[in-house]
Formats: sequence, structure tokens, C-alpha cells
Amino acid sequence: MRIYITSVFVDDQAKAFGFYTGKLGFTVKHDIPMGEHRWLTVVSPEQPGGTELLLEPSAHPAAGPYKTALVADGIPAISFMVDDLEAEHARLAALGVVFTLQPMATGPVKMAVLDDTCGNLVQLIQMVDAPS
Repeated sequence: MRIYITSVFVDDQAKAFGFYTGKLGFTVKHDIPMGEHRWLTVVSPEQPGGTELLLEPSAHPAAGPYKTALVADGIPAISFMVDDLEAEHARLAALGVVFTLQPMATGPVKMAVLDDTCGNLVQLIQMVDAPS
């Protein structure tokens, strides 16, 4: 069994498309009109055949309260791994991305949290080698 797709609820698919592709650098895998919304998935350009992220409309009545509660508690809806957190933080900050948690070391990882402008917090993680 493998993970094929996961999703994140977004307030506006067009805005999410711009953020996840234009700022975060993901590429579109599928963009299929589905009435009022789209089946819109993105993938890492480093793993084009890897797990897809569905930018899912927040149309379900439970999505709004769920997202609001997560943000209020500072809990990211999704987490992405990066090779160099400091470099990625600098790149994204230069693009105007707002971080709610600046890069910090925490045990075996470095992490930072950003606002995706679509109602979610996103965690960036860099795995660090354990001391010898």
C-alpha cells in the first residue's frame, strides 16, 4: 500500500494554485473542471510521479471550523520536507510569504511554519543528522 494523494482544504482554488505553484514551486499534475470547482492536484517537481496534493475547495460545512481551529491553535494542516530550511525560508520570505514561526531547531529536525494565504498553516521540515 502506498499514499497516492492527500488533500488540503483551500478557500480559493485559483489563489491556492498561484501560491502552491508560484511561491512554493509545485507543478500541476491534474487540472480538471468539475462544475464550480476543479480536480486540481500538484506535485513536487523533484518527484513528478510522487504523492499528489489535492487543492480541495473548502465547500464542506465542516472545513471552515476545522481550518479556523487549526490556525487558532497554530497547528499546520500539512508538512513539506526541504533540504535546506534556511535557504527555503530566505527564498520564500523574499517572495513575500508570511511565516508564523521562524526557522528553529527542535530535536532531530529544523522547522518553520508559513501561512498559505488560503486558510492554512504549512510546516516546512528539514531533517538534521543526529550528533555522533
